[in-house]
Amino acid sequence: MHVEPDLVLANRLADAAGEVIRPLFRTAVEATAKPDRSPVTRADRAAEDVMRRILASDRPRDGIIGEEFGQERPGASRIWVLDPIDGTRAFLAGRPLFGTLIALLVDGAPVLGVIDQPILKERWVGQTAAGGATLLNGRKVRVRACPGLSAARLATTSPWHFSGAGHAAFGRIARLAADTILGGDCFNYAMLASGHLDLVVEEGLKVHDWAALVPVVAGAGGIITDWRGRPLRLGAAGDVIAAGDRRVHAQALERM
Repeated sequence: MHVEPDLVLANRLADAAGEVIRPLFRTAVEATAKPDRSPVTRADRAAEDVMRRILASDRPRDGIIGEEFGQERPGASRIWVLDPIDGTRAFLAGRPLFGTLIALLVDGAPVLGVIDQPILKERWVGQTAAGGATLLNGRKVRVRACPGLSAARLATTSPWHFSGAGHAAFGRIARLAADTILGGDCFNYAMLASGHLDLVVEEGLKVHDWAALVPVVAGAGGIITDWRGRPLRLGAAGDVIAAGDRRVHAQALERM
């Protein structure tokens, strides 16, 4: 993998998506419901389309997995994973807590991830390689130390999206946490990487929801796994737990 060219390309993709999204934010853009009942807008589709066109030109042999337009070359060893607007409900509500997610998988493992908030113009770029760091607008960020759940700020997008068993597991953690914040989608993981949150728990995410988060959290010194403590790779169920401090992660896993 040629890291520097991939970083340059990932930033180009984020720039292009942002140029599409910004003019449509806080306008009367309409949403339709997808089969899973989640909303989609022309901003979602146009942003993914522009990123796919760049990849078709610059990385024609790489695979693509996108939220809106599915897979291309899924058997490739290098796959770009795109979520043009993670948090479409927040986008529709005029809340700048959504993000464009871009990841590169190599042999199924996330190695490069971008969380881009195009309205606030904040961009987190992370790598999982040894010595890799997470940068927020070019400056290194780090998770913060937290001695345990009782001192932790916990976040999730919506506990109502959990299964019955998942909701119960989340409740066992939330009852012990110092505070629980709802909403935020991918922005929660960016805040964890920057040292403002300590724990994020989600259930049933798809690969386009979590792939970019792994390098961002890991590059900032955090840990992100499934609910059994296993690394997140292509094919994972998408039950995600991320923590800035391994002590918090271990205590949360015990209660899942």
